[in-house]
Amino acid sequence: QVQIRESGGGLVQPGGSLRLSCDASGSGLSITNMGWYRQAPGKELEWVAHILSGGRINYATSVKGRFTLSGDVAKRTFYLQMNNLKPEDTALYRCTIDFTHWGQGTQVTVSS
Repeated sequence: QVQIRESGGGLVQPGGSLRLSCDASGSGLSITNMGWYRQAPGKELEWVAHILSGGRINYATSVKGRFTLSGDVAKRTFYLQMNNLKPEDTALYRCTIDFTHWGQGTQVTVSS
């Protein structure tokens, strides 16, 4: 059974940084695409960043230049480095593998 586990969230002041981790496990799991999404209270699920099958990484305009997605497919581990965080970044961040498997999410709160 496939399991997705996010970690690294927490409370941080504006301008601070956090690194989120996404660990995927499961016998026979094949990863061809992964992405980070977030959802703030009362808002729709928002795309943050993703890795395309060829390794190309795209970012949402709202986080471009501040967030960096990286990972090791062989180790089935992915990261989202978040710098210069803003209050509007506050949300539950979720990792998805092939848009089929999802983690429960890790909460990021940016506040003074």
